[in-house]
Amino acid sequence: MIRNATLEDAAAIAGIYNHYIGNTVVTFEEQPVPTDDMRDRVADVIPKWPWLVFEENDAVIGYAYATQWNKRGAYRHSVESSVYLSPTATGRGIGRALYERLIAELRTREVHVVIGGVSLPNPASVALHEKLGFKKVAHFKEVGNKFGRWIDVGYWQLILAKSRTVAE
Repeated sequence: MIRNATLEDAAAIAGIYNHYIGNTVVTFEEQPVPTDDMRDRVADVIPKWPWLVFEENDAVIGYAYATQWNKRGAYRHSVESSVYLSPTATGRGIGRALYERLIAELRTREVHVVIGGVSLPNPASVALHEKLGFKKVAHFKEVGNKFGRWIDVGYWQLILAKSRTVAE
């Protein structure tokens, strides 16, 4: 079941995210995020942007959210999206379901572009973005260093409404 996240989901969200911090280069954060800090992050997002969770057997096993791409005013119609799953939830279509629902939610708002950043290599994330219509627009070489190695980052974007203007 996909539903809107609440502040009570912070511990489960932190647990999922902290796995990626400690074991992967998917995120460039290096220190675990305490539940209280994750609660603050969720609280900062949900008044303006969607934060969704996938719940199975009363447990949150994945989440997806969008945040403002950049604080400057002209970027207000562009968001960055993120999707994370519990390691036991991968390969079951949950990430795609979350991402599709997130995009559907963003289409109901004044969002023109959704941007997804991917540490590379990451074939699963690249495939997910491309299946959903995202196009690769950037590739930065060796911009992060985690676990003693340099990591590239690619960016994919999805334009939600090519001909729509803000005035329409």
